[in-house]
Amino acid sequence: MTTPFPRLPAALALAARPLPLTPISLVLGRLTRRLSLTHPVLRRRLGDNAARRFLLDPVDLPVVLLLRPDPGTMTAHRRARPPVHDARIAGPFSAFLALMHGAADGDALFFSRDLTVEGDTAAVLSLRNAMDDAELDLTEALAALAGPLGRPLRRALGLAERATGLALHRVDLAEVLG
Repeated sequence: MTTPFPRLPAALALAARPLPLTPISLVLGRLTRRLSLTHPVLRRRLGDNAARRFLLDPVDLPVVLLLRPDPGTMTAHRRARPPVHDARIAGPFSAFLALMHGAADGDALFFSRDLTVEGDTAAVLSLRNAMDDAELDLTEALAALAGPLGRPLRRALGLAERATGLALHRVDLAEVLG
């Protein structure tokens, strides 16, 4: 089965392998807290599942990410030593971005197996629904964190999006389906 979601080049994954996890986790933590604060619907929609630990496994990256909606943290971990988790979602990084930004239908991603789920599937469904309701936008969240560098960062992410085909900002699914 071929997937419409591109995999990141192996050279990029190889270059990312030696990156230290602490600074990555700090940035991811700030981003997750910001999204949690600016989109309170996330925690509300998750309900009891906000306490679950979600392992996000972008298979084309050398790290896995542990998302804990309550308290609003995300940390990076070496693939060889994944942390304890309640549910694991795996697939190409581009599929995660498409799900986050509404560029692809979440149900279609799971039914097509572009994203696969292990563990607490009810919690994963709750997370997907919460993300849909929150209408997240990674570009805007990163630009807000960047302060005075937000405007040039927004432009750079727009260029990166056009060059790579990755969904780096919120889109209306009706626009995508045409």
